[in-house]
Amino acid sequence: MQYEFLKHFPRRMKNVGLYAVLVQNSLQKASWKRYGFQKTDEQFNMIFSVLLYIMEQSLKEEQCTMDDIGAYIDTVNTQYFEKHMAYEDCRALGDFIVNVVLSNEGRTMYFDGFNFEQSAYQIMNISYVANRIVYSEQDVKRTSYYLTDDGYNLLLSTLEIENNMKLTIHEMIFQMHLEKQSYDKAVDEIKNVFNLLRIQLQKIQEAMGKIRRNALNYSVKDYQEILNENLETISDTKEKFQNYRELVKSRVIELEESNINVRKLTEKEEEKLKSLKEIEHYLKRTIDEHQKILNSHFDLKSLYTRELESLSQMSFIQRFPLRTSLYDKILENPAAIERLEYFLRPLFCQEMEKSYNLNKAFQLQHPVQKNKGEDAQETLDFDVGAWEEEQEQVRRERLKLYENSLSYLLSMAMTRGEISLKELSVVVILDGRQQELLPNIEVFKEIMVELIRNKEIDIKALQKEQSEYIGEQTAEFQLNVMLLYLVENNPQFEDILRIETYRLEDGNVVSFPGVLNENGERKTIRCSNILIRVIKEGQ
Repeated sequence: MQYEFLKHFPRRMKNVGLYAVLVQNSLQKASWKRYGFQKTDEQFNMIFSVLLYIMEQSLKEEQCTMDDIGAYIDTVNTQYFEKHMAYEDCRALGDFIVNVVLSNEGRTMYFDGFNFEQSAYQIMNISYVANRIVYSEQDVKRTSYYLTDDGYNLLLSTLEIENNMKLTIHEMIFQMHLEKQSYDKAVDEIKNVFNLLRIQLQKIQEAMGKIRRNALNYSVKDYQEILNENLETISDTKEKFQNYRELVKSRVIELEESNINVRKLTEKEEEKLKSLKEIEHYLKRTIDEHQKILNSHFDLKSLYTRELESLSQMSFIQRFPLRTSLYDKILENPAAIERLEYFLRPLFCQEMEKSYNLNKAFQLQHPVQKNKGEDAQETLDFDVGAWEEEQEQVRRERLKLYENSLSYLLSMAMTRGEISLKELSVVVILDGRQQELLPNIEVFKEIMVELIRNKEIDIKALQKEQSEYIGEQTAEFQLNVMLLYLVENNPQFEDILRIETYRLEDGNVVSFPGVLNENGERKTIRCSNILIRVIKEGQ
């Protein structure tokens, strides 16, 4: 088949047909206006509320007669829709919805979906409700309605799965098809996983665009919602998809070697090989998309914070009404025109008048021999370079603080096998090395948050991932990068296999007094008790 994505097209059209036939049966029906439902949206709200009632009765295996439906519509109309209808009108409306709109007055309903594999239309039957004969307590013969499979599919498709569950469900289905070696179905599911990741990335990009245009138009609720979705997406770790990729790659190699060395593959095996290669391709793209979402998540947070800070600073700008603060003052005192430049100068961004700096009088002055314009240009270039070098030096010094703190933490955990923050708070005071472990509050807090979030860190897996992934190096702190650097460049850490971090539920509160923050103020850190365990080779 030339276009693989057109496979199973009739199945898609069946879902479309469920809505199309319903719309066709409902529109252009004059009966709606008799009951006060003029607008299309009002009509469909009523149709689906009746469908939900029939589904509820079907699930409870209770009778759903026309009298029941009429009583339900009467109650819903009285409380919510507020149309001028008596009970008899509500019962007649229920009869119209069930027998005309949903059942097409007893005539069979069809929808044709084109089958591209057979190059012909495939006729599909559609039925929303069915009925059966029941008997009341007085042995009166009644007709009870219930939903068919099409009716259930229609209603279940209207209430979508929550966004944070979609990725998990499709990933589970993909894993199931992979285990059963149903590779053609697994292709569809990994495409769904990739599409969900792509949609999430696009949502982040659209949110960033809205924030750049006007952060006030982007509500905190929307921001919280997209952050939660990002965290749910990121929680499905890249390692999981990497394992799937390794499994698929091994099966591809197995089939290819069998084709070369043992026997020629059958047509079915060739189809499997083709599907496996497509799965491997989409897994690679899924891993890349996962990494993009991770990076964009932090970009979104920093952008939103920066834009809100900029907006808050605008409130400090002092504004003057020109008529009262300028024109009226000049009319009262025309001599003030001589000093008008003091008011208007900021509008033209002119340089302020220079004041004499006494400190300069005692500094060695060098004669200016070069052209003023050339000298200004050279000074500007020099200043920019010096500023960039200064910023780079600040970043290196900050990363050194992270390195020293993490190195001390690992060395103490290696010495004992495991150590808690409660024990560590006593040890650092006795050794006088609190400054090394806690150079400042922000550094220590970020290290502990990253360790708790990762819980278990496999060093071998990190080394393998680093060898297969080429990414741009960043000057910011990254726990995995810093751990690999310490393990590879420090002999005392080269035996580490895994680092485990757990929160201890012992009720202890750990305190580190007199820790500096980035503003130079001394604070006391209070946090839960955390256990850090280091597993080495041979254990």
